[in-house]
Amino acid sequence: MYSDVWSWAGKFRKTNKNIGVDKWVISVELRKLFYDTNFWIEHKLFNEDEIAIRFKHRLVSIHCFANGNGRHSRFMADVIIQKLFKKPVFTWGGVSLIQQSDFRKQYIDAVQKADLGNYSPLIAFSRA
Repeated sequence: MYSDVWSWAGKFRKTNKNIGVDKWVISVELRKLFYDTNFWIEHKLFNEDEIAIRFKHRLVSIHCFANGNGRHSRFMADVIIQKLFKKPVFTWGGVSLIQQSDFRKQYIDAVQKADLGNYSPLIAFSRA
């Protein structure tokens, strides 16, 4: 996805960061995320938007890569919602979330609320 931008694109990070899981457990945490997501779907624990957003949130918290984790996680949420659930992709506020802006602040605030278990603001932002 980003191989033209970063030579390490698509390769798991090789150092620990101040966020994310330990570099040695990235693949284990991803496997757990996939199993959990499958369970959510099979048992209809959450609605389709919430499943995709919970997946996105966990994926970015694992922090697989040195950079681009937010973009990657939003892309994966879009893939899940469109390909798996046949719904329109998320709008993510309709603007770039890379540059500092009020929209980025709203997004970060919503992510921080999801960190505390409240996914509603992030779901609402994703469809704004």
